[in-house]
Amino acid sequence: MQQKLSDYIAGFLANHGIRHVFVVSGGASIHILHSLHHRNGIEPICPHHEQAGAMAADAYSRVTGRLGCAVGTSGPGATNMITGIAGAWFDSIPTLYITGQVTTFRLKGTSGVRQFGFQETEIIPMVQPITKHCVQLRDPQRIRYELEKAVHVAQRGRPGPVLIDIPDDLQRSFVETDDLIGFTPDAPEQRPAPSKEEISDIIRLLRSATRPVLILGHGVRLAGAMAEAREFAETCNIPVLTSWGAKDILPGNHPLNAGVFGTHGTRAGNFTVQNADCALAIGARLSTRETGAPLSSWAREARTIIVDIDPAELRKFPAFERALDLAIVADAAATIGALIKAIGQHGSAKLPDWSLWRKDITDWGQQYPVCPKSGWSETTVNPYVLMEILSETAPDDAYFFIDTGCAIAWSMQGLRLRGSQRTFHDFNNTAMGWALPAAIAGALAAPKSPIVCLVGDGALMMNVQELATVKYHRLPIKILLIDNGGYSMVRQTEAQWLRGVNVGTSTESGLGFPDFTALAESFGFKTSQLIRNADLAQGLKKIFAEPRASFTRIEIPPEKGVIPQVAFGYPIEDSEPHLPREEFLRNMKVAPLPVSLKAVG
Repeated sequence: MQQKLSDYIAGFLANHGIRHVFVVSGGASIHILHSLHHRNGIEPICPHHEQAGAMAADAYSRVTGRLGCAVGTSGPGATNMITGIAGAWFDSIPTLYITGQVTTFRLKGTSGVRQFGFQETEIIPMVQPITKHCVQLRDPQRIRYELEKAVHVAQRGRPGPVLIDIPDDLQRSFVETDDLIGFTPDAPEQRPAPSKEEISDIIRLLRSATRPVLILGHGVRLAGAMAEAREFAETCNIPVLTSWGAKDILPGNHPLNAGVFGTHGTRAGNFTVQNADCALAIGARLSTRETGAPLSSWAREARTIIVDIDPAELRKFPAFERALDLAIVADAAATIGALIKAIGQHGSAKLPDWSLWRKDITDWGQQYPVCPKSGWSETTVNPYVLMEILSETAPDDAYFFIDTGCAIAWSMQGLRLRGSQRTFHDFNNTAMGWALPAAIAGALAAPKSPIVCLVGDGALMMNVQELATVKYHRLPIKILLIDNGGYSMVRQTEAQWLRGVNVGTSTESGLGFPDFTALAESFGFKTSQLIRNADLAQGLKKIFAEPRASFTRIEIPPEKGVIPQVAFGYPIEDSEPHLPREEFLRNMKVAPLPVSLKAVG
């Protein structure tokens, strides 16, 4: 059958369960957009910036568990997508990106000129470091092969984004679909599984531990092993810490949930991992945000067991002077399943009684609550009081799309999730402006779930144009704007390193902001403002009772930062504001590092 190539692409995407494609129109992408428009079962969504489209495609995959897809035109359209592609790369999100390109007879080739065709840009070498696979189509008869290969590579092993660059003249060419060559993988995918010996070694180390901790990462969700991870933790009665990407695996009130850890973790979480004598991490990349620096200071007296599908993530530990006791290249689901089976065969009763250790962790949580009592008496909005009340008032099935900076740190420390609530963020790229286009994708992909967009004032300005996309599609997103007059987290860094001199991080030091309420009203939003702790509970209840989209400006004093936060040069258990030395030492079951003596008190 003769078919226009762009029509074939639209049909391929629809047949792979993609119901929405994020497309910014342009001369080199117009044929694909029109083919999507005419294809039943799929809808093009047109944001106002390719960066937003790339981020939305990433989020669409996170929500659905299937491929997300975004299309951009050549030149600036393609380069605008790079930040969104990078977010999918660092978080291992399978996403398909398609870029239009100038016609094949206008490609510069080996001529040596910078550009021959109008808006010609060599996107392939630009995205090679942040994609699993990228290719420029040069033969229309290979369209089926390249699409099938891209989808396969995106989802195989450690997932990630892929990109196909398609010249304009090929998009509008016609192909004989019966003659198209398909892609056949070299071998069926076999996700690596741990050996029986490795499982026995894990159980042996757990049995010898008195202060163990189970660390769950986003890889557990990518492997579809959330329920199994919870079963394993409950069978073992082992305390659990999560990376930011795995925060929604355990409810906030679960007795084994010890919280989050790292440079922007909680005191209880950091005392837990740093005092542990055995740390079992599954599907957690353990970036420097989680371990602090140097890597050798992290869980330094613990027997460490790291399970990851990517061997490079395991090699980094000894490369950065943190030897591992067990480094296991394996799929998270296969590992957890094998552990559950082995413990079932041998009996969980043979594991030690860690009740005293769990009591220590509970005591830390009570002694160092995320939301201190003093915060409730403040007349302005305290960010941790906001998180506490948001935890109580948001629907049980709410999806939170959270932007970077203080918004994500406060949320990871303070949100207590329940029911089927989930949190979404581009956890490792943490690009400003991600939350709004991601929330748009969430509202399209999960129309029955309440969608909350939690975004700072600086981050909103990065993709503020997408307010129009929300209103055009009548998406009932609850936008909660945290307005603290600039980049509060960077101001904390300026206080630590640059004597508190602000440059380009506040309204007094070079940043200009609009009247956000008036701006939102100009887009047609129902608006409100919350400026006092006392107004939060009633105000948030009213917001969530409203079925339509809403925009709420929440004013937080500019001086409010992330507490606690680890300053450079300190291990993660010794965060700012520093505890008095005597109190700090009482909490340490392992020897403190000499660097800790820098703290005063």
